[in-house]
Amino acid sequence: MIKSVKTKELFDCTVPYLVELFEESEYPWEILPKIKDLAKKIIAEGLEGYTLIADGVLVGENVKIYPTATIEGPTVIGSGTEVRPGTFIRGGVITGENCVIGNSSELKNCILLNKVQIPHYNYVGDSILGNKAHTGAGTIFSNLKSDGKNVVIHGDVEYETNLRKIGGILADGADVGCGSVINPGTIIGKNTSVYPLTSLRGVYPADCIVKSTKEVVKRI
Repeated sequence: MIKSVKTKELFDCTVPYLVELFEESEYPWEILPKIKDLAKKIIAEGLEGYTLIADGVLVGENVKIYPTATIEGPTVIGSGTEVRPGTFIRGGVITGENCVIGNSSELKNCILLNKVQIPHYNYVGDSILGNKAHTGAGTIFSNLKSDGKNVVIHGDVEYETNLRKIGGILADGADVGCGSVINPGTIIGKNTSVYPLTSLRGVYPADCIVKSTKEVVKRI
């Protein structure tokens, strides 16, 4: 089973204000240091149909934000997205359209493409979630190694990222079960599902079911 790690193998990015960034980045972790500056650029230039609702916070049409959510800039929230109670967006966040950012979830320095759902009690830091990616309740994206060293992507070969903080990379259609921990630098392939209560590390192929770190089967 092929362990894809290149941006074009993991994502079909159609979000107009993100397409160029994805096309110019061979590997998805190369995107992470650029998110904050891109968010600032988008906010400064504006987008048709988008409204600046606070300093550094630009939102599209039909965005629903509950009163108890906290959003810091720079943040760009795509049209049709719902930001539920208790959400804390710490800035450096860009979403596509029709996403769900769930109650008591925390986000920082991350990209969500279209129709991403992180519905309940999630932490998503220094991460990228592809179209229709989904995480179950209590999924944590761990973005810092315990020794503080740079993150290495453990695929078919070792990829030195030269980055101290990387959470998870979920390709289009990836689905992670409740209570799972995505360890630093984990990549989950397209349309791959992960059992609940799984601790993930490394690179997982597309179109698979991850039952544990040692049991990965091809989806029938």
